[in-house]
Amino acid sequence: MYLEQFNRDSSSILKYLPFVVCFLGFMALNIIVSSLMNLDSSTMIQDSIDQWGKNFTFFTFVVPFVFFLALLFLWWKFIHRYSITKLTTAREKIDWSRFFFSFGVWAGINLIVLSVGYFIDPDSFQFQFNLKAFLPLLFIALIFIPIQTSFEEYFFRGYFMQFTAYLSKNRGVALVATSVIFGLMHLSNPEVSSMGLTVMIFYIGCGLLLGIMTLMDDGLELALGFHAANNLLGALLITSDSAVFQTDALFITTADSNIYELLIQVFIIFPILLYIFSKKYNWANWKQKLFKSV
Repeated sequence: MYLEQFNRDSSSILKYLPFVVCFLGFMALNIIVSSLMNLDSSTMIQDSIDQWGKNFTFFTFVVPFVFFLALLFLWWKFIHRYSITKLTTAREKIDWSRFFFSFGVWAGINLIVLSVGYFIDPDSFQFQFNLKAFLPLLFIALIFIPIQTSFEEYFFRGYFMQFTAYLSKNRGVALVATSVIFGLMHLSNPEVSSMGLTVMIFYIGCGLLLGIMTLMDDGLELALGFHAANNLLGALLITSDSAVFQTDALFITTADSNIYELLIQVFIIFPILLYIFSKKYNWANWKQKLFKSV
């Protein structure tokens, strides 16, 4: 199984500490400083857009993840002495068909939801295609968003989940802990200001969905595909004034932020997605894979 293919002796577990502490500490410090200084992320994003434009502002959000992902891979390769394939999956090689299936399914569901929303309230959607602005956005998004989403998956559903599973000796504890911390890492997002702390249900729900995918499927491929599709659509297809990715996407929505739409995703659409994957890949032994001791 995915979490059980690595050494779990004390020296091996201690190797996780520097990267985990440094990255989570860095993220926590940013959130704490922003809170203490009463910095508003929406205002900061808008100030950056006014000064540098949308594409450069978007670039500054995603480019640091090139460094984070490279550092994680190098740490894994030279400190833990395992291959990137082992960090990705329990299979002998990475199953890219799983990645593209997950990407396609989630992109398709989002397109259906968007179409329904447009049919119900077309006035809240504004088509804003600008070829001169969209082409650089497309270039940045296609290169850097998969890197950004891959780092989050390799860290939270891979590296950090291994660490918390070894410490707690339980898969369920690791699943919940990594999902909650993943959600909390989004506290400084503009969506929190516009919708309140209840939006954490969505972010933590995403973490649980991605964690369940990883544990049930013995690999990160499905989670990598879902996350890449989700963020690419958010950058290229539709944006809003309260989104963390404020880009020259094809559409901008002027509808008020609605927490109920996100809750429908968490409690209705996410379970449907898991059902699709479970049938496609013949998932079984849910209790054992999600809650068994490690």
